[in-house]
Amino acid sequence: MPQLNIGLVQMSCSADGKANLEKAIAGVKDAASKGAQIVCLQELFTSLYFCDVEDYENFKLAEPIPGPTTDALSAIAKETGVVIIASLFEKRAQGLYHNTTAVLDADGTYLGKYRKMHIPDDPAYYEKFYFTPGDLGYKIFKTKFANIGVLICWDQWYPEAARLTALMGAEILFYPTAIGWATSQDAATNEEQYNAWQTIQRSHAVANGVHVVSVNRVGFEQNGAMKFWGGSFVSNPFGTLLAKASHDQEEVMVVPVDLSKTDSYRTHWPFMRDRRIDSYADIVKRFID
Repeated sequence: MPQLNIGLVQMSCSADGKANLEKAIAGVKDAASKGAQIVCLQELFTSLYFCDVEDYENFKLAEPIPGPTTDALSAIAKETGVVIIASLFEKRAQGLYHNTTAVLDADGTYLGKYRKMHIPDDPAYYEKFYFTPGDLGYKIFKTKFANIGVLICWDQWYPEAARLTALMGAEILFYPTAIGWATSQDAATNEEQYNAWQTIQRSHAVANGVHVVSVNRVGFEQNGAMKFWGGSFVSNPFGTLLAKASHDQEEVMVVPVDLSKTDSYRTHWPFMRDRRIDSYADIVKRFID
């Protein structure tokens, strides 16, 4: 479908997983009532962002995929007729966990999952303690409304991930995200960090000639030490912002996108045509000495 309405659910989370899921479902229903056809939820929306500490108790937050949350969202997808993109903490087996996003089609069908490939390890983002790097490769999902690519948070800094997903036929790139500002840092640093985050993702839109949708959480977590900066947005294939959420409010946005423009952007700015794939072999090296 060339004309689509994309829903973004930007919300704060609490330690109450059931309440978080109910809030997310309410957001999906709200977006659907506003005409959304594909709705993306933020990264790890069923809990607080627990990777600020290395705590074995947090592994209890994980669940199988498919599992209880995807079952609940499948029913909502079928009820509302929307595609749902849901980022969850996956328990694959005893001692084996992933940061994973499931995709539910508009009739409630579970289409599959993508496991986060790039796993950060920074102060307050100790994800390597919890998550095994993804082993499913980059993926697209053929939904009722569009072929979509899903990447997750730290993946958004890597042009290779966006490129490969676009080359597989993704018409839209979705990035469920959890990223914030330390409340101890200054406003100039905050602005610089947000601008870098938004710019790199808009550049993926330009380089690949596709729409990009990024959905982040809001609210204070980590006992007030972290303010998740929201700022969820949709970019068209030329990097133009079609919509942007606030930095501190829960919001449900529904944004129209025109996928028919992809061919025009790629024709007039033919980056795909002019790629010198014969010259890129060294990209698989860690560093070129």
